[in-house]
Amino acid sequence: MTVNPPPSAPSLSARLTAEGFGSFLIVFVGIGTTLFTANLFADPGAASAVYVAVALAFGLALLAAFASFAPVSGGHFNPALTIGAAAAGRLAWRDVLPYLIAQVIGGVIATTALIVVGLFGPDAWLEGVQDAGFASTGWGPLSPGGFGMPAAIVIEVILTLLLVLVFLSVTHPERGTPLAGIAIGLTFAAIQLVAIPVDNGAANPARSIATAIYGGIDPLAQLLVSLVCTALGAAAIGIADRALFDGAAASEPADGQSVSPR
Repeated sequence: MTVNPPPSAPSLSARLTAEGFGSFLIVFVGIGTTLFTANLFADPGAASAVYVAVALAFGLALLAAFASFAPVSGGHFNPALTIGAAAAGRLAWRDVLPYLIAQVIGGVIATTALIVVGLFGPDAWLEGVQDAGFASTGWGPLSPGGFGMPAAIVIEVILTLLLVLVFLSVTHPERGTPLAGIAIGLTFAAIQLVAIPVDNGAANPARSIATAIYGGIDPLAQLLVSLVCTALGAAAIGIADRALFDGAAASEPADGQSVSPR
């Protein structure tokens, strides 16, 4: 009798390519909606409708990316989810930095592509959106609602905790759900609805980096706080999830793929 060998796990290069494509999709669609819809088609007083459009764009893009690439890479597309997965024992720590680099590169390519589109836009449009921060996250002048740094820090930490917790729950190797992509996408959309008025979006450092590099001095100066808060929040909830819901430490996977706890 012939026995087919089990399928091999995707190579690291394949997983990084998937993470890069997924990050590109999310940033291009989400930031593209922010720049084009919010700046070209928003009537005065219609900001709330624009926020809904942007939040749904981010959520739907994440859903599409997860459905397309999660079987290859685990479906992170976001440094917060990668750090949370590693802290929860779902990803080898040695794979974290390559994942983060792939995600940031995908996001930066996406915003660069949007810059190219803007070069052929209305007169002074590109200069205007860059002067306004290029949809970068932050506080003070970068906050649509005028919120300060403490508010941005609280929002980043809490919303990162919630996003990572949902991701770890619905993708659990034993208790996960086939509707994981929908749950994660809707959660990310809901997070943006809360975060956009406060700090223009939260819980995705790759997105923050990708917009800040084209947004000028203020977004770059505020970037470190956002990155640190998101990373700490993701690591904390990953450790807590592993301790509270798995009941025992999971062994670190050798191939960077998700593993079940003992």
